[in-house]
This record gives sequence, C-alpha cells and structure tokens, in this order.
Amino acid sequence: MTAEAAPLLQVEDLHLAFGGIKALAGVSLAARAGQITAIIGPNGAGKTSLFNAISGFYRPQRGRVLFDGADISALGASRRAALGLARTFQNVALFRGMTVLDNIKLGGHTRLATNPLAAMWYLGGARREEMALRQEIEREVIDFLEIDHVRHQGVAALPYGLQKRVELARALAMRPRVLMLDEPVAGMNREETEDMARFILDIQEERGITVLLIEHDMGLVMDIANHVVVLNFGEVIGQGTPAEVRANPEVVRAYLGDTAVAAGAPAGAAA
Repeated sequence: MTAEAAPLLQVEDLHLAFGGIKALAGVSLAARAGQITAIIGPNGAGKTSLFNAISGFYRPQRGRVLFDGADISALGASRRAALGLARTFQNVALFRGMTVLDNIKLGGHTRLATNPLAAMWYLGGARREEMALRQEIEREVIDFLEIDHVRHQGVAALPYGLQKRVELARALAMRPRVLMLDEPVAGMNREETEDMARFILDIQEERGITVLLIEHDMGLVMDIANHVVVLNFGEVIGQGTPAEVRANPEVVRAYLGDTAVAAGAPAGAAA
C-alpha cells in the first residue's frame, strides 16, 4: 500500500473519563488501509483505553469512531467485531480448559449463520458449517502461524509465546479487516519476538489486513510500523513515520527518554 491509501479506521476527538480521571482527552488518529499503525507511550498514557473505545468495550463521552467511512460509535462490541474489527489483549485471554483448535474456532464462530437451535442439536447444516470452518482454520490460520504441532493440546500447557500466537490465531479466524494487537510481544524472548514480528508483517503484506498495534518494544515498532502515534496522559503528543517520531523532541522527552534512541539506535521497552 502507498502512503496515499485511504484511512480504513478513524478516531475523531475521543474523550473518555472515569470519574475525575481523564483516560483520553481529544484523541484523533487514522489507520490507513493495509498499513501498520503503532500506538506508543508510557504506561498509563491511555493506549488500552483507546483500544477499548475503538472496539466497543468502552463508550466515550465525546467523539466518534469511523470504520470504512461509516460512524460505528453507537454499535456494541459484537457488532463491531462482525464488521471486521478483531483484537488481542494485553494479558492472554484464552479459555485455558480448551484445546488450541477449539480456542481458535471460537473466533470463527462470529461468522457462522447457524441458528442456536440447530447448533444445539448439531444438525446437518450446523455440522457442515462447523466442518468447513475447521478446515478453513487449519488451512488458513494454523498452518500460517506454524502451530499445527500443538493444535490438539490444551492451551494451559503451552509456553507463553505459543499462547500469544494462539490468541493471534483466534483473532485471524474472525477474518478481520482491522487487526488490533495489544502488546503482542510483551514478555517474549528475542526469538519469540522476531517470530511474532514476521507473522505481523506477513499478515499485512500477504493478506492486506490493516494492523493497529500497541507496543513498548521500540525496536519492533520502528522496524515494522508505517505510522506511529504517541500518547501521553491521554493526549496525542506526536505522530508520523518512525523516523519523524524518533526525531520529535517532545516524544523523546516524554517517552523515548534517550537521544540515542532518537538518532535511531536500538531501543528497549520504555517504562
């Protein structure tokens, strides 16, 4: 995609407060179709609150969310998911008593047309639809993320890095147009981080999915993001290409905290 690609997701002047605490104070941003937009900032800057407002878990007091040009601000989380907004969570949110395959299939169930009665009795149409979903997941998601060897294992027994990959697989099973990733490499070692970065790039480049990414690993952000938005105390303090953000004095002062990082040296996660 070129830099002139139209925004697929837009946030306009979002305000979100919990009592006297302002989580978001006039946040606006645009995620262009087929690109990776990263949201960075210190802990408590409002990043996850922004994700919750976009995905419909929180209802802002002011502002609106536009998806493919349509105002979806009044829609609930399930309606937004059906339109093509999928997300992962900062903390792994899998069903620990279920297998990898069953966890992933739950993401695909947002697209099933079977009515509850037919699904309960597992009648012919429901059975066929379920089998088609399983085949699609095995072909398009499990193989893609290289987790075939664990698909029948319980997720609770998996290493943390694989659990994060399963959560990504569940989001992909929703056939998203916008994939929202909340700290996808948090807690991972270097090898796991490199694998996840490769998968995110493949999701963008091979599937054309628009990615909205919250991440503290600045090396990852600067390597894969097309556009970076910086939050601090619920406000946007800078945005632009990775190079522009690295050179922004206010961003360096508030978050990056090291002139060497601003010059492009490798960075670790900021606190």
